[in-house]
Amino acid sequence: MDYSDYMLINYALPFLGFIITLVAQIYVNNSYNKYKYQGLKNKATGAEIARTILDKNGLKDVKVKEVKGNLTDYYDPKKRVVSLSTDIYQGDTIASASVAAHECGHAIQHKEGYIFLKVRSALVPFVNFSTKIGYLVVIIGLIFSFPKVALIGLMLLLAMLLFQLVTLPVEFNASSRAKKQLIKLNVIDDYELDDSSTMLRAAALTYVASLITTLLQILRLALIVLGRRDD
Repeated sequence: MDYSDYMLINYALPFLGFIITLVAQIYVNNSYNKYKYQGLKNKATGAEIARTILDKNGLKDVKVKEVKGNLTDYYDPKKRVVSLSTDIYQGDTIASASVAAHECGHAIQHKEGYIFLKVRSALVPFVNFSTKIGYLVVIIGLIFSFPKVALIGLMLLLAMLLFQLVTLPVEFNASSRAKKQLIKLNVIDDYELDDSSTMLRAAALTYVASLITTLLQILRLALIVLGRRDD
């Protein structure tokens, strides 16, 4: 592998990943900033919407709580809690309705045993381990010129890529469920649905960007390792 190849691998691919991530983050932030000020006609807060969706789907045992931060919303399947950031919890906007309904979508997935959610949850322990060890193994293999060791590290890092790949249907499905619930419960009208769809689509694109960025990182390392094997 000559110098120009190294330049392409070491700078072009990481830069491309950075640009993709940056664009996705700007898009979701702009969408959120737009719709967090666009009020709902029925004036329901994110907390009220979440509680209604959960109750109507037989999930009265799932709690809804407020947490600090910006877009720090998540569903915890172990504690059975939908956590909503302050703006989402207290807000009565398109953004608060969309995000609250999306997190409830995960709770409904959990109740129904959605297969991709099960797979993602099962992967978490292994992914946490393989991600920490994988990069270390790759670096050791490259430093000491052991390409086979570096390849083992790359194999471990593929678990992270698999996790992000499985995450895509989980997130898109949760958004689909969210829109259905918002319509079914008459939380939003047809006009507001278009705005809600835009908000949810923007959020989903961050996961697509993460997947592409991880793929580029692994490709970069793979090309470096393969280049060392050819030397």
